[in-house]
Amino acid sequence: MTGGTPRGAAFRGKAVDGLYGAGWAAVRTLPEPAARALGRTVADAAWRRRGKGVQRLEANLSRIVPDAGQEALRELSRAGMRSYLRYWMESFRLPAWSKDRIRGGFAPSDVHYLTGGMAAGKGVILALPHMANWDLAGAWVTTKLETPFTTVAERLKPETLYDRFVAYREGLGMEVLPHTGGSAFGTLARRLRDGGLVCLVADRDLSSSGVEVDFFGAKTRMPAGPALLAQHTGALLLPVTLWYDASPVLQGTVHPPVRVPAEGTRAQRTAAMTQSLADTFAAGIAAHPQDWHMLQRLWLDDLEPRTRTAGTDEGTGTA
Repeated sequence: MTGGTPRGAAFRGKAVDGLYGAGWAAVRTLPEPAARALGRTVADAAWRRRGKGVQRLEANLSRIVPDAGQEALRELSRAGMRSYLRYWMESFRLPAWSKDRIRGGFAPSDVHYLTGGMAAGKGVILALPHMANWDLAGAWVTTKLETPFTTVAERLKPETLYDRFVAYREGLGMEVLPHTGGSAFGTLARRLRDGGLVCLVADRDLSSSGVEVDFFGAKTRMPAGPALLAQHTGALLLPVTLWYDASPVLQGTVHPPVRVPAEGTRAQRTAAMTQSLADTFAAGIAAHPQDWHMLQRLWLDDLEPRTRTAGTDEGTGTA
């Protein structure tokens, strides 16, 4: 038996890494219609099994659409799983996409907030929720706009899987920093002071030391990093929301800048800015709830007591 022994954990880690590797290799070679059909098939099978991830997705969606009946909520979670698997199918195939395919694969509105901010030379922070395909949006930035950027990634287990994801994102033109305490914060600040671009997925606090916000009528925590970086460096903080429609093209909006309050302590300014981010995320998620890929516990009253204790890092956010 492998059980919970270190040898068992290593075996499971190798199996998980192997599955991801096989997925990347196999799906990359499929014609696009076949990859989409496979994604829908896998999504529907997972949805019918009603595992913990699907149940958590439904519980989270019930907060977004509290008036939905059980049948409507089930259909929404099915659409959510299809959106989630579309993300994975696209991500497996992204390294094989041509530059023209990437340039035509994303159609964001109000990009002038980003391009104008970069032209001003003060640095820009893009903050996103876990919606649709943030990897494709990032590849579009590095390819269409020819603008490199720095992001932060959660350390995955096994380490080989984390290395695989880092190599994948670096292959798309991103600089990837590990989410290891507050060590990433200084590097991000330097990039911004040099006029660079930083992209952070910022709707879920991994450090348990984030900022408490109101989100769909209940309390959760979101990373303090985006607001703190904007205050430390003078960089522009831009929320971004993404979604899918019936076309093969990812949709999105770059929202107006989150302003740094003129008054208050640093903690008060950070709280106000993070709440502004949460409000913008909420509006985007409410408009496209099926494209919010949150299969984990998020709200404080859903978390285990041990996860509510504060940590010590800057809570930068992860991709």
